[in-house]
Amino acid sequence: MTTNGWLQIALFALVILATTRPLGGYMYRVFEGERPPLPRVFGPLERALYRLCGVDPRREQGWKGYATALLLFSACGVLVTYALQRLQHLLPFNPERFGPVASDLALDTAASFATNTNWQNYGGESTMSYLTQMAGLAWHNFTSAAAGIGVALALARGLTRQPGPGGPKTLGSFWVDLVRSIVYLLLPVSVAVGLALVAMGVPQTLSAYREISTVEGAKQVIALGPVASQEVIKMFGTNGGGFFNANSAHPFENPTPLVNFVQLVLIFAIPAGLTYTYGKMARSTRQGWAIFGAMAILWLAGVLATYHAESHPNPALASLAVDHGPGNLEGKELRFGVANSALFATVTTDASCGAVNAMHDSFTPLGGLVPMVNMQLGEVIFGGVGAGLYGILVMVVLTVFIAGLMVGRTPEYLGKKIEGRELKLAMLYLLVFPAIVLTLTAWSSVVGLGTSSLGNAGPHGLSELLYAYSSGAANNGSAFAGLNGNTRFWNLTLAVDMLVGRFWMIIPALGIAGSMVGKKVVAPGLGTFPTTGLTFTVLLVAVVLIVGALTYFPALSLGPVLEHFAAVSGKVF
Repeated sequence: MTTNGWLQIALFALVILATTRPLGGYMYRVFEGERPPLPRVFGPLERALYRLCGVDPRREQGWKGYATALLLFSACGVLVTYALQRLQHLLPFNPERFGPVASDLALDTAASFATNTNWQNYGGESTMSYLTQMAGLAWHNFTSAAAGIGVALALARGLTRQPGPGGPKTLGSFWVDLVRSIVYLLLPVSVAVGLALVAMGVPQTLSAYREISTVEGAKQVIALGPVASQEVIKMFGTNGGGFFNANSAHPFENPTPLVNFVQLVLIFAIPAGLTYTYGKMARSTRQGWAIFGAMAILWLAGVLATYHAESHPNPALASLAVDHGPGNLEGKELRFGVANSALFATVTTDASCGAVNAMHDSFTPLGGLVPMVNMQLGEVIFGGVGAGLYGILVMVVLTVFIAGLMVGRTPEYLGKKIEGRELKLAMLYLLVFPAIVLTLTAWSSVVGLGTSSLGNAGPHGLSELLYAYSSGAANNGSAFAGLNGNTRFWNLTLAVDMLVGRFWMIIPALGIAGSMVGKKVVAPGLGTFPTTGLTFTVLLVAVVLIVGALTYFPALSLGPVLEHFAAVSGKVF
């Protein structure tokens, strides 16, 4: 653990803190302001899209209408992306003449990108045409991110709106939130930063792959493509799907430490900014900062644990006569080193991005434990674009309920009572994730179709299974690379895992919004638990950790924890 490494981590934290308020304020103006910013620049495109889609931007939806629109839009996206993959050999922009993608892999990929997971059981440069990458996968990078932002806004409106007697009980319009997310936020940043990435060495071209002669005189094919345009939205939308198989470890996707730092900032930018947006919606920015504080504490704890673990040699190799000074360098790029690899692994699994600049399968047992736990906590440590905010708000509802029990009165949040219906929906939200993850992990561990894809035996093999389904259900998309996921069994089970983890959790979140939006707001009393101070932040952190620990500790004990102690004792599986 070096001073340089600490300085880079501290600089990243300061940049995120500095961008949270201005970006959050901008997003508040986009979605809740009377007049969105830069109306002469973005307004014509916004209105054109409404006319093209037949949308009345003044018409809002209740939670059921909002959920129905989101589900239908996502289902259409899955079908179109599936068709593009199956027919890419008949379509243009396929200079390498890639054939149709296998049906089970096409379904897995379509479900993956529609759910903002971007799990990849394929090598992009050897499987997907340029058209499939741009019109199918990059398209979802925008729309799935925008859909997540919309759900977060809907839940925030449900908690913060104060309708008068007979007032509306609506949560906004899914179509308006979708269009504004893309037009005012995702698209302009992607264009600007995409051009900056090109200037920093990331390729952007539609030309065919190049064959070159190596120093030894052999021939090598250099894969190219429209990389920069997909790279920026991959990070800014917390998507994570790489143009190349090696993802952000590939020198074309992530050529320098500066590009690496820009990508890290892009991952956290919107999730952090949305906490300030929420505070503005709640008419108290301290509400947003309290949530930001809880997320920051959990992020910092993860970075410290991962950096410490990776700064030491793998316990299984500690007795070998080699220089262990640099720490565990297996699976890491030397241009990034241990500090940037540990920071990237923590950030990408905190924020459901899933992009990787190092192979998590090669981390030490405890170093690999942290990314897995980040996902299993529900992707609420900043979390995905939108998904992090609505996930942490569900945890806030649970925390306020527990606090209400502690002081012996009906729990309230922002002046609205938390009652049985909201608690049941919150518990449903919390139970869906472990139910699908643990069920599929248990099944895959006892059938040959599951274990035949493992690259390792023993506890590390269990970690590969548990990590895969945790990543899928958390809509993260990163993987322990020792697992071969491109089989019919894994393609289909992961598709189910990702769809359940996305939409079966969105529905109860919107249900809570629909239940809360029409509730009468009461003035705070002497027994009201304050939700803007350090006490609430610490309690929120404790609830997040306790829920995760009670759910996953037995499985983690058989996986990375057992692997660590076995390696220390010299046991090799």
